[in-house]
Amino acid sequence: MTNDVLRQAPLFSALDDEAASALRSSMGENRLRRGEVLFHEGDPGDKLYIVTDGKVKLGRTSSDGRENLLAILGPGQMFGELSLFDPGPRSATVTAVTETTFLSLSHDDLLRWLEGRPGVSLGLLAQLAGRLRKTNEVVADLVFSDVPGRVAKALLDLADRFGRTADDGVHVHHDLTQEELAQLVGASRETVNKALADFASRGWLRLEPRSVVIHDVERMRRRAR
Repeated sequence: MTNDVLRQAPLFSALDDEAASALRSSMGENRLRRGEVLFHEGDPGDKLYIVTDGKVKLGRTSSDGRENLLAILGPGQMFGELSLFDPGPRSATVTAVTETTFLSLSHDDLLRWLEGRPGVSLGLLAQLAGRLRKTNEVVADLVFSDVPGRVAKALLDLADRFGRTADDGVHVHHDLTQEELAQLVGASRETVNKALADFASRGWLRLEPRSVVIHDVERMRRRAR
């Protein structure tokens, strides 16, 4: 693997080729099959992970067994960074949505790299700030946005990261089941399915197994507001 994927992670975007290669050599590599769990909520952890290929989901389970999907991450995106500065129980369960490979960086290795590298430190701060901003946005959406609006916004976000533009629209292979998509927007599967069916009947998108083709991005954007 080249350093290109590594540099997509905010933490390492400021590294030159020599620094990125040296850091890459000190990182471990993990592979998971679809459906396998990297770690569970509550497990001890002191490593940061970067997705190099595939997709993973971050989720939490309530005391009554209900599941909530926090995020879907793909190549160049990172998770587990909180444990680097506050080693302790993992705050989410990470499961491979597809066959997935990761790079991992330990707490001690990162601290050595942060010394004298302000660019790396700034990258980490940007990552943490972005994560906080995203959390605030999700909370606001749950309070102020209806389910169809949240579904539209989630699909557009997935399209930005995993979409492929073709003549008939934007093909979004999100690899999520309908239940997982419902967990991602914090609603019941029935309500999400109703919203998707409505979008399809209006001609805004076409539903396919674990994917959608968005025909009218602008209308979806207006519905997401």
